[in-house]
Amino acid sequence: MSSPQVATGDRIVDPMITLAGCSTRQRIVVAGAKSMELMLELHRRGYLLAAAAGNCGRPTGQYDVALVDWRRRTLRSLEPTMGWLMNFLSPRAVLVVWVDAQKPAATESLRASVAKRGFVIVRGAVHECGCALLARRSQDYPVQKAA
Repeated sequence: MSSPQVATGDRIVDPMITLAGCSTRQRIVVAGAKSMELMLELHRRGYLLAAAAGNCGRPTGQYDVALVDWRRRTLRSLEPTMGWLMNFLSPRAVLVVWVDAQKPAATESLRASVAKRGFVIVRGAVHECGCALLARRSQDYPVQKAA
């Protein structure tokens, strides 16, 4: 009897879902090289409102969650994708970006890229398959006025 093979993308689905706090009722857009495979895996797990970047429709702020698998790709190439993705996300959207393990300078570059798009980094996670960060739109964290 052979053991089932676990695809690399499958190993990051659970940590990404957990980090984002996804529910099966949320609309999720998945971006990255393996977006179709990740979308199908989400469908198998009951997240039927998930769409891959290639079939997510017109950008109207319709997605609650963006899961971005950016392993084995440069952070510089993430910039255009992030710019494109922002128009698909609702004002209360969360963003999870999964990358290969990074040097501190690269991690800061990723954080700066996400922040300049109007997101606040909530937390990060390190996993055997890389590292991820969770960010929320900054409107969810308004600056408190001084009394």
